[in-house]
Amino acid sequence: MSPPAHPLLARAEALKTVLKGDPRADWAYNELTELLYAMGRHADAQTLARTALRVNPLNAQGHNLYGTILSQLNDLPAGEWHFRRALELGGEQAPFLANLALNLMQQGRTDESETCFARAHALAPGEFRTLAHWSKLREVRGDHAGAWDLLERAKRVAGGNDVQLLRANHLARTGKVSEALAILDATPALNGDARLERGRLLDRLGRYDDAWRDLVEGKRLLATEAGGLTYNTQAVETFFARLKRFFVRANIALLPQAPLRAEVPQPIFIMGFPRSGTTLIEQVLASHSAVRAGGELSFVTELRHFSLQQFAGPEPFPENLARTWTADNRWAATLFRDYYFARAEQYGLLAPGKRYFTDKMPFNEIWLPLVRMAFPQAKIVRVLRHPLDVCVSMLANNMTHGFNCGYRIEDIVHHLLAVSDLDEHYARELGTEQLQLHYERFVAEQDSETTRLLAHLGLELEPACLSFHENPRYAPTPSYAQVTQQLNDRSIGRHRHYAAQLAPFAPQLRPLIEQRGY
Repeated sequence: MSPPAHPLLARAEALKTVLKGDPRADWAYNELTELLYAMGRHADAQTLARTALRVNPLNAQGHNLYGTILSQLNDLPAGEWHFRRALELGGEQAPFLANLALNLMQQGRTDESETCFARAHALAPGEFRTLAHWSKLREVRGDHAGAWDLLERAKRVAGGNDVQLLRANHLARTGKVSEALAILDATPALNGDARLERGRLLDRLGRYDDAWRDLVEGKRLLATEAGGLTYNTQAVETFFARLKRFFVRANIALLPQAPLRAEVPQPIFIMGFPRSGTTLIEQVLASHSAVRAGGELSFVTELRHFSLQQFAGPEPFPENLARTWTADNRWAATLFRDYYFARAEQYGLLAPGKRYFTDKMPFNEIWLPLVRMAFPQAKIVRVLRHPLDVCVSMLANNMTHGFNCGYRIEDIVHHLLAVSDLDEHYARELGTEQLQLHYERFVAEQDSETTRLLAHLGLELEPACLSFHENPRYAPTPSYAQVTQQLNDRSIGRHRHYAAQLAPFAPQLRPLIEQRGY
């Protein structure tokens, strides 16, 4: 039986017909872009939005939509450019200003974000979306009373399940777990995010069986709401096998390496499976006077696609890199390095005053050979955490990285093992120097582990690194609230509460657990 048609499909087809008749119809491009995104066809929406701006670069709403797509892809500076262009072309409009404000908040530029939210609200005082995102900014800045006031105003203008979820999220983050749960229990037809939040609340209250059911159902709903996302086990295994076949010691020795560009700040690559503690380590480093926070940068992942553009031919990646073995193509490593730095400069990460900036993009370790080509002297920090705790935390949070691996516990386990196996292969074949940190040991021995971390980078310990929770920086990841709290061990051993649910996967994970000393 074929899957049911998406309810928006008929409207999308009608808009395509309009564009065939009038290829310059801005309104049709704009509406179809929004529909495609709502249907989960994000790549198609991005392509169409780019086409719309090629057809008419003065399309203000087109710039707003493309800025939104880029921001959701975490290309924040490019998104900001398009929002500002929309304002320049279309004048001050509340949606444009609110989108710019959200983008600036995600970049950590909270003062500018506050100004834009205030201007958007002045233009459209009853706009729910502005109030909702503005409340998040107020919370990030420590103004919990102001955040709650904005949520209450949002409730008065809109009501509905969305605002109830936001109110519950805020109450949960301020320690009012039972009140937050009461809101969600009274809310009909919870969506995926709401079910996930209720699962986390039930976990905090010790109702673990109920929590697990909500976490599993929340993830199922999120996958469905995003257009039926699935994890392709066979495709991952096939691709990783190709990586292991090509990236062996003999081939790696033939790959060129870029020389050091010592005049600019250098990247620190913080690697580790999502929910392993990478945001914590970044917050510690970003509290040092010599380090700027970069966050989740997509630049290494982009190098794969960039390599295919430079060395187009019948060979896919990584086999196409064999073309760099000849003298006339050995400039490739330098090109990779400079591409990365060009993207970093766009993000403001090469501004003077710092020695380093961080890059904690999840699954950068998959592309470690590309890192070695572009940055053979790079500082790499590998963060490890008990695999079962990682699995539970992955299930409990809306994670979009990793080939859609985060929507089912069996997929999380498979991808954790697949990436770990690839890690071991690279460790044997690449021999890249890395500092290994265990999350649990870092929590237990904060002073000595922080000192060891900084020594790896050639930095002296600064008191701010030990009081990282006082850093006003906003870390735009699911861990943003945790890194504003003092270090604690509340999440260590969390998997024990779900021993029965995890039992089917324990035999698969046991070798990795033992290998990592747990």
